[in-house]
Amino acid sequence: MKRRLYSAGILIAVALAAASLAVYWRLERFLISDSRFVMAPPPTYGDASASLVIHGIEHVSRARIMNVFDPDFGRSVYLVPLAERRRALLEIDWVKKASVSRIWPNTIIVKIVERKPVAFVQVPAAEQGSAPFVLIDEEGVLLRPRAPARFTLPVLVGLTPGSALPVRRDRVRRMLRLLEELGPLAGKISEVDVSEPENLQVTEQAEGQAVVLILGNRNFLTRLERFHQRYPEIHKRLPGAGIFDLRLDDRITALEANASAR
Repeated sequence: MKRRLYSAGILIAVALAAASLAVYWRLERFLISDSRFVMAPPPTYGDASASLVIHGIEHVSRARIMNVFDPDFGRSVYLVPLAERRRALLEIDWVKKASVSRIWPNTIIVKIVERKPVAFVQVPAAEQGSAPFVLIDEEGVLLRPRAPARFTLPVLVGLTPGSALPVRRDRVRRMLRLLEELGPLAGKISEVDVSEPENLQVTEQAEGQAVVLILGNRNFLTRLERFHQRYPEIHKRLPGAGIFDLRLDDRITALEANASAR
């Protein structure tokens, strides 16, 4: 009797499993084949699609995002591999974060968080092509500027686009620490040289000419404020001087003129 009951239980379980698989198969076929779930392709090449809604882009190319989803237009939204599409979006240089959501019956929602550039990096002459500079963000990621985008940012000297990512990240963070300490005075800085990570140099305009200031690795604000206080007097005595060493707390040394002001 027990054996019969056990066998009957197995048969019922198998039947239920088979029925569930059949229902799942029919539901899946319905989601794949019903026209209500099909992602509408763009009316013409380059146009937007009503089935692909993109939020958060300013510098990211809309066309590059559209290309990521190109295999999905004309078929069911159910078939879109969300994780795979998200990974592809993260490979676009300006994309820092991305989310991809399926909204029934036939819409994909893309939300983008863009990277924020913090400086320009000069491209070596042999690699320039049409752009002598690229942008760089706080993580050291290089960003190709899109015309007509305009940025008011310092030039970061001392690394190249070919530098390894950890090197770029370290140099950028040193620059950001310096600019953060300078506060409002950072607006006067046009160039930051991180060639020597423990001896930072900046370029700014003073009395109508560009001056290079050697700041070392600490006390950036104090040293720059002292220079601004003393520079009118120094400029009168040494009008041709353009490089100043501010690393000694009791003097400012004009290197080109081989003189110092206490």
